[in-house]
Amino acid sequence: MIKIAICDDEPYMRDALALAISDYAKNAEPLTFAISSFTNGSALLTSGGNYDIIFLDIQMENPDGMETAEKLRKSGYSGLLIFITVLKEYVFDAFEVQAFDYLVKPLEKKRFQRTMDRAVKSIQQDTERSLLIQKGNSCMVIPLSQIVYCEIIGRKIYLHLADNQIIDYYEKLDKLEAKVDGRFFRCHRSYLVNLDFVRGCSDRQVLLPLCDKIPVSRLREQELLQALLRRMKS
Repeated sequence: MIKIAICDDEPYMRDALALAISDYAKNAEPLTFAISSFTNGSALLTSGGNYDIIFLDIQMENPDGMETAEKLRKSGYSGLLIFITVLKEYVFDAFEVQAFDYLVKPLEKKRFQRTMDRAVKSIQQDTERSLLIQKGNSCMVIPLSQIVYCEIIGRKIYLHLADNQIIDYYEKLDKLEAKVDGRFFRCHRSYLVNLDFVRGCSDRQVLLPLCDKIPVSRLREQELLQALLRRMKS
């Protein structure tokens, strides 16, 4: 199931988006969609919902869509943000909060379908890549999209997840690095970071959501910047 949030202060737009998603779902089986609607950014921010896609109106009151997006990213939200706007000049600001796409009001059916096709494909690709962890006689499957960073202390790997869980198990960091994909970067001999969660780099530290920081080696700072640029382009 793909969880979608619609945040717009205009009732007709919330209804139009919900109808467009429902129409899209008819031709997307066996996928199913759950839709939640919010009248303002504050309601969305306090909902606690873990949404795969958020449709967010830019022109809202206190906070507006861009401010809401910034707060979502700072709180660790890593899903897809799709802005809804009547003014195209706001589009450039969307890059600052890693927006997936933007749609201009009123909705154009073919444009909406193309955006949904890309969004669903992106979600499926992220979901399909997982890490199998063995602990004693048990095992766990962890989606790579949920891992913020990995660190090694002694002989144990500690996985720090987006929901603040920490999972530890015995393995070498070199072996873990070989199992993950290009979204992960070895920023330090003891750390692997998921580039999708990186918010910046300052004073030899990688900045992460919720004000978390991990070290970056002096010799890898430039490589980190290049890796971030490649990841953003892809």
